[in-house]
Amino acid sequence: MAFTNEQIERYSRHIILSEVGAKGQKKLFNARVLVIGAGGLGAPAAMYLTAAGIGTIGIADADEVELSNLQRQIIHTTKDVGKAKVLSAKETMEALNPDVRVNTYRIFVNSQNIRELIRDYDFIIDGTDNFPTKFLINDACVLEKKPFSHAGIIRFQGQLMTYVPDKGACYRCVFREVPPKDAVPTCKQAGVIGAVGGVIGSLQAMEAIKYILGTGELLTGSLLTYDALTMNFRKVKLPSNTCHCAVCGSHPTITELINYEQTECNGI
Repeated sequence: MAFTNEQIERYSRHIILSEVGAKGQKKLFNARVLVIGAGGLGAPAAMYLTAAGIGTIGIADADEVELSNLQRQIIHTTKDVGKAKVLSAKETMEALNPDVRVNTYRIFVNSQNIRELIRDYDFIIDGTDNFPTKFLINDACVLEKKPFSHAGIIRFQGQLMTYVPDKGACYRCVFREVPPKDAVPTCKQAGVIGAVGGVIGSLQAMEAIKYILGTGELLTGSLLTYDALTMNFRKVKLPSNTCHCAVCGSHPTITELINYEQTECNGI
C-alpha cells in the first residue's frame, strides 16, 4: 500500500523510528487486535492502538456507560452515559483516526462464543474486570494459539503479563484456579485510582504494538507490577517450567472451555 500525504504526516513520528519505519507502519495497518472490555484498561489500550494505526480493532463489551465509569474509562464522555460501551468506544476511535476499522461486539464473552471471536485476530487484549473471564480468555487463547496481554488493577496497583504460544507461562501457570467468590475485594469495595488504568492499559497497547512489529522484548515469562503510591515498577520472572499447567502443559487436563461463576468487578 502507498501512504497518502495525510497518513505520512499522521504517522511521521512512527516512520522516523528505525524500529518502525514505513514497513513497520504497514504491519500495523494490516494487523487485527481484539480488545475484550471497554473499561479502565480497554479504554486507554483501544485509544493508543487507534492512534498507532492498527488497521482493524475489535471491541467486545456487553455493558452500557455509567457515570461512575468516567473516572477512569477515558474513551467515554458524560454525554455517552446510558449508551452501549462498544458504540461509545467506536465513535471516539473513529473520530481519532478514520483509517481504523472498528468491529463492535456487544456480547458477554463466554465459553460458547470466545473461540470464534478471537480466531480472526492477531493479538488479544484482556481488559476485563473479573477472574472468571480472565481465566476463560487465557484458556481460549492457549487453545487457539493466540498471543494476549493480561492486566489487572485495583486501588493504586496494577500488573500485566504477555502470553505468546510456546514462549513462557500463561495466566493459569501463575494463578492456577479462579479464586473463590468474595475472596478478593471488588472495585466498589476497594476502589481504584483512574490513572492506574491509563498506565497499565497503555502498556498493554505497547505489548500489542511490539508483537506486531516484531521488535523489543515482550513480557513473556515475566509479570510487571506497578505501585502508583511509590512509583515503583517491578518485573518478576515467572516459572519457566510450564509442563504441569492444566491448559498449556505437556499433558493438559483442560481441553474444552467452561463458564466459571461470574463475580462482580474486581478492580477495573
